[in-house]
Amino acid sequence: MPLLQGIDYLKYDNCEDTKGLSPKERYPKMTEALLNCGRPIFFSLCEWGVEDPATWAKSVGNSWRTTGDIEDNWNSMTSRADLNDKWASYAGPGGWNDPDMLEVGNGGMTTEEYRAHFSIWALVKAPLLIGCDIRAMDDTTHQLLSNKEVIAVNQDKLGVQGNKVKSNNDLEVWAGPLSENKIAVILWNRSSSKAKVTASWSDIGLKPETTVDARDLWAHSTKLSVSGKISAELDSHACKMYVLTPQ
Repeated sequence: MPLLQGIDYLKYDNCEDTKGLSPKERYPKMTEALLNCGRPIFFSLCEWGVEDPATWAKSVGNSWRTTGDIEDNWNSMTSRADLNDKWASYAGPGGWNDPDMLEVGNGGMTTEEYRAHFSIWALVKAPLLIGCDIRAMDDTTHQLLSNKEVIAVNQDKLGVQGNKVKSNNDLEVWAGPLSENKIAVILWNRSSSKAKVTASWSDIGLKPETTVDARDLWAHSTKLSVSGKISAELDSHACKMYVLTPQ
């Protein structure tokens, strides 16, 4: 394959396979071609999770779809988050689970639902592929997609996918380790009414006596010397996202 000028990312969809070949047979041929093209290219596999690519694709590409196509609505987004969560242990530097692109800004969800969407995708180290028309995005969409503190969680060098650690009647805690012994935590109210969501230290792997500084990544504020648990009153479908730094 000749040098691909200016190409940094290739998504290989599994559409129109007229020969009936398994993705396990088809995709390695593209891997070989890309390795010989003369420049590094991120290889994104898309066979919609049909053959559980998390279990075999890390030697083939850099990310793999774990789900069918996402749609711009709450049920589709949350179901993709849950399906992707199953494969958390298989992701890591060089190979990432992909629950499909971001729908933020396309108009089918509320601002709080989009905030939760972006927060969860960042925590689980999903590729943050903007799916709206960037030429026409409004200020709210731009603010959501450009939150540097949330993006930093996604890009953390430890590269561990966060996952759902607690669920009780649609009140959820998602969490994952970061470099420098920090922990990213999302409190998420997936219920239809306002509710209080709490993450106890035992839920997220901290010792009971640990004291942390809690950075709210959306409010851009810090609570000092928090101990035992962290809680938030959340509107329906809203979330809070924190980075906890043990003292």
